[in-house]
Amino acid sequence: MNRRLVNLKESGLHKFIIRHKKYTPILFFIGGFIFDTLTLGRIDRLYDLVVLCMHMSALSITLYLYNLSDDGTWKNTILERVEDYFPLAIQFFFGGLSSAYVVYFSRSVSLSKTASFFTILVVLFLANEFLKKRISNKYLQFSIYFFISFTFFTFMIPVFIKDMSPTIFLISGLISLAITVTLITIIYIKSPTTRSEIRIGKLITIILSIYITINIFYNFKLIPPVPLALQTGIVAHNVTAIKNNYVVTYESRKDFMFWRDYNSKFIYHQNNPVYVFSSIFAPTELKKSIIHRWKWYNETTDEWITYDNISYNITGGRNNGYRGYTYKKNIKAGLWSVEVLTEEELLLGVINFEIIMDNTQEPQNLVEKTF
Repeated sequence: MNRRLVNLKESGLHKFIIRHKKYTPILFFIGGFIFDTLTLGRIDRLYDLVVLCMHMSALSITLYLYNLSDDGTWKNTILERVEDYFPLAIQFFFGGLSSAYVVYFSRSVSLSKTASFFTILVVLFLANEFLKKRISNKYLQFSIYFFISFTFFTFMIPVFIKDMSPTIFLISGLISLAITVTLITIIYIKSPTTRSEIRIGKLITIILSIYITINIFYNFKLIPPVPLALQTGIVAHNVTAIKNNYVVTYESRKDFMFWRDYNSKFIYHQNNPVYVFSSIFAPTELKKSIIHRWKWYNETTDEWITYDNISYNITGGRNNGYRGYTYKKNIKAGLWSVEVLTEEELLLGVINFEIIMDNTQEPQNLVEKTF
């Protein structure tokens, strides 16, 4: 065993890691992010479920092994040969699980939905790079673990039970909290080094603060309603249901407006309806009511006025999302916004456009697309 241990420590990979010790954790974090970005598809697919569950399980086990390694627990065992790789594995799983959140929502029309999480990822990168001990800092380590774990369960539990609600979100957080506190307690009891490095009360306080903060964000509707995602949102001149398809007629976007499919300048003719079409991804068998909230901007009072709340039901399972549309005939000129909401009024996305009333103009670049 000693000879194999020497050979491993003299390997090219081990020498590379030691030589670039400052940067390899970041590279493994990015590696995990890229791996899941390239391989994950939809949250209820068997492959995705297996990969994410394996990531979460492996992360928990590796955290346990890593935090006991400083005490010489794995000396003269097979685990001693791979101790140097524990922090890199942790970074890889952190990156992989973080990327899952972005992957499942990056297809959404509302970029604001994922912006908050991208900000959190940037903070993770900066914290990891500039904290003196990086991932060996146990306060940082378990704080990130809890955030990742909370995210994981808010995805997984609705997928498995085919339902989602504020109560389920609360339960998901409590399960994550219980698992995190249990893991911390076990490591704290078994590792003298950990007991000397942290104050258990301070660490639990940090974890509880994160838990409370996430729930406050959720209650103020600042967190997207996982695992639902708005995949398509279009303001259209016509929507026709033909058999099992929807044919949508709309003005195509200007070339430089790559972030949306449609032209936000809507040429309106009197008495013609204005349609808003959306497709929403939901896991298989998950049923939900969706609301289109039509709002008009009053320039005189400088406020948005709600004109209509029109709802329809969706059933998950379709790759390209469950399709639906609403429309209005009595409409004013000016800026409009249609918010796509769940029945709990959690925001999935926003479809913005401007109504231009001018019978002398005709819609330009009309296209028909089948969904």
